[in-house]
Amino acid sequence: MRKGKNPSKNIKLQPNESQHRVIIPLYIPNEEDYYKEAFTIFNHCLDSVKKTASSYLKVSVISNGSCNAVNTKLVDLQQQGLIDELIIEKEPVGKINSILKALRTAQERLITITDADVLFDNGWEKAVVEVFEAFPKAGAVSPVPVFRTHLRLTANIWFRYFFSDKLQFRPVKNPEAMTKFANSIGWPWLDIKYKDAIGTLQAKNGTIAVLGCSHFVVTYKREVFDALPKENSKYQLGGDSEFLYTDEPVLKMGGYRLATYDNYAYHMGNVFEDWMKDKYNNLKTIDKKTITYEYLNSLKRAKFNYFVTEKLFKKLFIIKGFYKFVLKRKGLKSSQLMNFISYL
Repeated sequence: MRKGKNPSKNIKLQPNESQHRVIIPLYIPNEEDYYKEAFTIFNHCLDSVKKTASSYLKVSVISNGSCNAVNTKLVDLQQQGLIDELIIEKEPVGKINSILKALRTAQERLITITDADVLFDNGWEKAVVEVFEAFPKAGAVSPVPVFRTHLRLTANIWFRYFFSDKLQFRPVKNPEAMTKFANSIGWPWLDIKYKDAIGTLQAKNGTIAVLGCSHFVVTYKREVFDALPKENSKYQLGGDSEFLYTDEPVLKMGGYRLATYDNYAYHMGNVFEDWMKDKYNNLKTIDKKTITYEYLNSLKRAKFNYFVTEKLFKKLFIIKGFYKFVLKRKGLKSSQLMNFISYL
């Protein structure tokens, strides 16, 4: 039986003061061995992204088959106001599918998708937005530049700037941070050949961005996800899931995949080290502002351009003679060429 009228009926939703959502998928099936420090690392991720952001963020956390102890702690964090949206899946649904649960309903202008083991540094949001402002075609921007991403789904950039001096190889801005990234994925060191030069693009206002970006922390324009597949991913992790759901949509919308020239976040992995604690302790709490980001240029579907760049033009770079010519023309020294060609 229903008695009376539902007081919520026909009430319009209030405008959201946040125009930037951060989505964090989390998988901690237990708190032993490999996952012993996982929740501590996640806590630092969550706190650092909130503390260092320049605008009011909305944070979505999707627990993808995590253990009960972890889920209980997540509920506590939400009650403290540190998590805005908490989705708990008792059984693993896959990394991409867990992201989709928050992504498909997100309306914020900017959406950052990050792994749960990322430590955000001072100025990360400001630096990412500056790249979006400087490059109207930017569709995805990472606050972490990674070596050898100049050909990683960047054919549309090369096609547009092939004859322009704005696309050049330049010295790596922060070699130490790039080494820390290599360490975080299990490399004991990073040879100088990987951190002496990097592919970049310079805007009219002088802003420099790095060509290409990784997957573990990226900020996207909302309309990029208008090109998402309708069905869910069939993979628990890996496969073609990241390409289909986070890479290809950017390209289908005619967007560029870029990274900041300097480093503004760190991949921590599964072991919390002393340098991470020092970095975290040096973070500054930023006074938040209401920023709409609606002024950022909107992307539109670019079917013809996608076909030309992704199905035709990019194949030229497989030809070593052509690739060598391009690398030299874009600023690499003869002594650097083989290091780049051998990585192809």
